[in-house]
Amino acid sequence: MRGVWQELAGLVLPVDCAGCGRPRTELCGACRRALWRGGRGAGRVRPRPVPAGLPRVWAGAPYADEVRAVLLAHKERGALRLAAPLGAVLAGAVRGVGGGGGPLLLVPVPSARKAVAGRGHDPVRRIALAASTELRRVGVGARVLAVLRQRRAMIDQAGLDARQRLANVAGALEAPGVAGRLLAGVPVVLVDDLVTTGATLAEAARAVRAVGGQVTGAAVVAAPRSSFLINGK
Repeated sequence: MRGVWQELAGLVLPVDCAGCGRPRTELCGACRRALWRGGRGAGRVRPRPVPAGLPRVWAGAPYADEVRAVLLAHKERGALRLAAPLGAVLAGAVRGVGGGGGPLLLVPVPSARKAVAGRGHDPVRRIALAASTELRRVGVGARVLAVLRQRRAMIDQAGLDARQRLANVAGALEAPGVAGRLLAGVPVVLVDDLVTTGATLAEAARAVRAVGGQVTGAAVVAAPRSSFLINGK
């Protein structure tokens, strides 16, 4: 219900731009254009060190400035209508991953149930749905299949280094056995809002592969600027 009230409040209450703070608009034209340029600038990213099992990762934009502000507004402040422009950025990253030109399955990294309850929505799943809509609009067959779930609690990863994050997420995700039939024969692109060390995406890839899924790559809205590769190398 919290998400419903957030949607209604956004329709009647004055808001400030999530990107720059300009009053009386949820996303001003300049910040919308900045996000659009970010989506067109999708590129390969590689955390260092690279965790074992991490697929190729593409990010839609650097995690800075307007992109960072809009992501946080959507995720933490419940600005739900920002899912559409963020989904367009994620769609750019998904196109970078590719998949042979056929249909794609977008499998979002799951949020903890407690976090979803506290926020009133699942931000990654919402952005993934917006991305699939954008991809279909431009002729790319894509749908979201939320088959991953957390099998045990994880601590907040903020402040953890790469090794600690790997230990925190190891074995934490799973897909039910029936997921293997749903994933069979269709390229899977893992999706998340942000990648830092890559530990969570590596664990998600392990869980999908464990039931026979074919992980083509991963796509995220944003990544640290330092992790973008130059000319894909």
